[in-house]
Amino acid sequence: MDIPHRVLEVMNSRRHFLRSIIAGSPLLIGAKALAQDAQADAPASVPENDPVAIALGYIKDATKVDAAKYPQYKAGQICENCALYTGPAGKEDGPCTIFQNRLVAAKGWCATYAPKQPAAPAQ
Repeated sequence: MDIPHRVLEVMNSRRHFLRSIIAGSPLLIGAKALAQDAQADAPASVPENDPVAIALGYIKDATKVDAAKYPQYKAGQICENCALYTGPAGKEDGPCTIFQNRLVAAKGWCATYAPKQPAAPAQ
């Protein structure tokens, strides 16, 4: 019995399609797992109600620091220009060594503020 050429072509196409799906599935699952791992590895932001944040007076907007409660605060002190802030300049937030490299607001402040030392001049 002869099977028409078109039927064989369709059957081969389906087989090829199914094989492609089966062969590609592990790749898709692996890519999804990698994406989830990358999200899990991203540092979390420090909420103002975090126990350590409360103890250190961390606030996301330095203009709202209670100067009566934190007399050491001076206008212009923000996380972005603190020696403990390791995030890049110009970003909304970045890691802080005090908070185990979790993210703090660049415009935030806490009682551990220490001014960054000016960069040494190039030789």
